[in-house]
This record gives sequence, C-alpha cells and structure tokens, in this order.
Amino acid sequence: MEEDRLGLALSTGSAAAAAAFREGNDLLVTHWPGAAAAFDRAIAADPGFAMAHAARAHAALRAGDAAAVPRHLAAAEALAAGTTERERRHIGYFGLLLRGQGAAALAALPDHMRDFPRDALVLDTAITPNGLIGSSGRADRHDYLIGLMEGLAPYYGNDWWFGAMHGMALSEAGRPAAGRPKVEAALAARPEHAWGAHALAHICYESGEVAAGIGFLRAWLPGYAREGTLYSHLAWHQALGELAAGDTEAAWATYLAGCGPASHTGPVRLKLTDGVSFLLRWELAGQARPAEAWGGMLGFARAMFPRPGFAFADLHVALAEAMAGDGAALERWVAEVRALEAAGRYPSGPVLPACAAGFAAFARGDYAGAVEALAPVAAERDRIGGSRAQMDLVEFTLLRACLLAGQPERAARRRPGPGAGPVAGAPPP
Repeated sequence: MEEDRLGLALSTGSAAAAAAFREGNDLLVTHWPGAAAAFDRAIAADPGFAMAHAARAHAALRAGDAAAVPRHLAAAEALAAGTTERERRHIGYFGLLLRGQGAAALAALPDHMRDFPRDALVLDTAITPNGLIGSSGRADRHDYLIGLMEGLAPYYGNDWWFGAMHGMALSEAGRPAAGRPKVEAALAARPEHAWGAHALAHICYESGEVAAGIGFLRAWLPGYAREGTLYSHLAWHQALGELAAGDTEAAWATYLAGCGPASHTGPVRLKLTDGVSFLLRWELAGQARPAEAWGGMLGFARAMFPRPGFAFADLHVALAEAMAGDGAALERWVAEVRALEAAGRYPSGPVLPACAAGFAAFARGDYAGAVEALAPVAAERDRIGGSRAQMDLVEFTLLRACLLAGQPERAARRRPGPGAGPVAGAPPP
C-alpha cells in the first residue's frame, strides 16, 4: 500500500497518484502555488483515490474557490467506505470543516490526533492563528495550542513542517526565543516553506528585531510567486517593519505594491485584514489619515463581507466602518454580532462590540471614549483570533487614545515588546 510523506497508509494502488498526492500536500502546507493541480493529477491517475478528492476540496477552499468544494468533498465521501479507518475519519473531519461546522470539527480534533498523531493535514487546519483553535473564542488558546503541539512533538521528530508550526505556536505564546531554532531548522530543510518564512517574520516582530525582519523578507520574498497564498501577507509584514523603522516612504510603497487592495493576491480574508490593519497602524504611527484609501477598503469590506460571522474578519469590517462609514452601518453590524452572540453562535462574546465602539470613538476624535471602550477588553482580545501581531492593533489603538486623551498614566503595554509598533508618542516597550 502507498503512503503519504509521514508514513500514513493511502488507499490507492497507483504510485503516480500517491506521488502527486504527496506533492500536493507539501505545496498545500508550505502555501506554495500548485497544490490543486497536483491533486488533479492524483485524481487523474486514480479516480477512486478518496484522499485525493478530499485534499482537492481543501485546496479549493484555500484558493477561495468555494463553488468547487462541495463537488470534490462529495466525491471523497462517496469513496470513503473503501478506505482505512484513518482515511474515513480524515474525510469525515474535513466534511465538518468544509461545511462550516467548525465547532464540531474542533470537538473531533483531540480524539483524531490521539489516534492518528501524524495526520498533518488535519492538524494544519487547527493550529494557525486563524485556524480552529485560534478562532474558537478561547481566552487560553495559546496555552491550549502549546499543550497540543508539545504532546504531538515526539511523533514528528525533526519534521520541517511540524517544526515551523511548533516554532510559530511558541512565538505566539510569548516564547519567540524557544521557537526560533525550530523555525530556522525548518527553513534550512525546506527554504521555500512560506509558512516557515511567515513564522520567522513573526519571531522577528515579537523579538523587536525590526532590521532583521525587513532584511529577511526583502531577500526571501522575490523568490516566492505572487500567487502564493502568503505573498501579500508577507509584504504586509515587510511594510510594518518599514513603518516601525521610520521609513514611511518605503512602507507606503510596499503597501501599495504588495498588500493594498489593488495589489493583494492572497485570499479575500487576508486582503481585508492586511489592508485595514496597515491603514490603522499608519495613522497610529502619527501619519495623516488616508481618507481615499479607507474609502476603498470600506467598499471592499461591504462587498465581500456583507454579514458578520467570523470574529477576526468582523473586527476589520468594523474598523473600516468606523474610519470611513456613516455610523449607521456599523451600528447594524454590531447589532447582528450581538444577535449571533445571544444565539450562542459567536465564540468571542462581547469583545468585538466593545472594540467596534472603541474604534468608532477613536475615528471621531473621542479619545477618552475610545479608552473607556477598549481598556476593559484589551486583555481579552485573543478571543477574537488572529496572531499577536495582528491583534496588537487593539492595544496600539488604546495606547494612542490614552496619549491623545491626556491619560499617559494609562498608556502601558499589556506585554513586553514588540519593538515593531510604532505608536506615536508611546513610551518604548
């Protein structure tokens, strides 16, 4: 029987199908272009290969091709009976995930990883900052994730994929020094590992290594295809570093060329969050508010995210409404979030409405009001999801509001670092 890269059995008799499947998996987890085409080759070599159909559905979702997901998922499910128990449960897990039943998929995760600890494609869906654990609304999500990863580490040894993911999780838990050697080893083994590059960018951010982060990304990004899932998000990291270094001309040029609404080549959700968060940080660094750019982001947010439901994206829609909207749309948006919360369908609870109120107050110059809205929930911002670097926009808005409201005694960071703010007038980290 054929096996995947980590030694798990594959129910296909075709060596060509298995090889294409392994290639597709590596491309998928490294965020490199070509995964869908590789899975298509696997299916062509063996149309009855259930795991290839499931992986093709996953790749379609990653690429934003939502219309193709049900077709590939249905094919996998129709073939699942002829596979191993691990493959059947793998396909069942993705059936939950790809149909939007995230809570049920997350509930199934511990048992699946206990029984099949090297099922990396399942694990990969849960352990990124916006994966199932990051989006769960848990205030202890970082500790929970570290516990999961450290329990699984013995099963992976020096595997380059697991090393990058483990290192990123450690960095997000406030331990970038512990994560760095794992990420660097992963990149040495697989230099084109875009998630590894992403993890190293976060470690530089968390460690305050602004120049090192800029230098790494300027050297690494030119070798990564623009259609890669993380290309524009890595350009966002570069722009943040340039802004922190005080090179506003370079930061704005990187934003326009790499991660602004006209240039972003990544998934729709990242296009929203990268664009909105850069514009806020631009202003927090003391630059003038770019009204035209905010208007463009608002139009995109309204067109692509007409209803709330995913807290991390919703935070950025609320921010765009606050900075460029008319107020009424933001009130309606928050009312819908509160309705979801009341129905038990919004895991982050009341944190987002409070952040929305704080952003709205900040946008209209009511800095004392922004402080009063944001201060009580700043420590709970992890419940919204996203990385620490992404969620710093809540704390940095609070810091700037404290200073502008004449309350410098309240302008204290919740955690040490990072050096890559910046917030105009704020004390050093």
